[in-house]
Amino acid sequence: MFIQVIQGQVGDAGEIRDALDQWMRELQPAAHGWLGTTAGVTEDGMFVNIARFESREAARANSERPEQHQWWMETAKLFAGEVSFHDSERAEPYLRGGSDSAGFVQVIRGRVRDAGRVRELMRAGEADLAQARPDLIGGLAAVEDDGTYVDAAYFTSEEEARQGERKELPPRLREAFEEMMSLFEGQPDFYDLRSPWLYSPPS
Repeated sequence: MFIQVIQGQVGDAGEIRDALDQWMRELQPAAHGWLGTTAGVTEDGMFVNIARFESREAARANSERPEQHQWWMETAKLFAGEVSFHDSERAEPYLRGGSDSAGFVQVIRGRVRDAGRVRELMRAGEADLAQARPDLIGGLAAVEDDGTYVDAAYFTSEEEARQGERKELPPRLREAFEEMMSLFEGQPDFYDLRSPWLYSPPS
């Protein structure tokens, strides 16, 4: 799965959401290969948007549409400063993947020293994670060969997610988690989307 992560500081969360709602109404019907979007604004005004596409080619075709360009030129005015973009073709769902029923989404970004080992740990711990954290619906994680790491975790609610964080993990899962955290270069960044905006193609 191909994803594009867009991130930047905004002054008005309502305006940026209106822009995304406009995209859904006016541009989404012709966005072939678009699979969905998870977005939101953190309490300190950081906008995070993860758009999912079937392929890089589908994402590029969407970006090259004149109406998409015009929409972005207007939407870009809502940001205070630079906007960062990150593309990945290595996004893989875990557990039940992303979910429009999530009440809380946490996005994690960072860099790891051993991308291959991180992928192994994620795959090996999936079954244990499902049992230990019923509050975690699932998510999408992308680990690039250069160590760039992005993870969007979808939870039933923030309250249940915080309760789950306080639980003692089973030994095998705790060891895997500790090893994984030790592979990060510094501390990863966490972005809490307490009121996530979840968009999917009409069924």
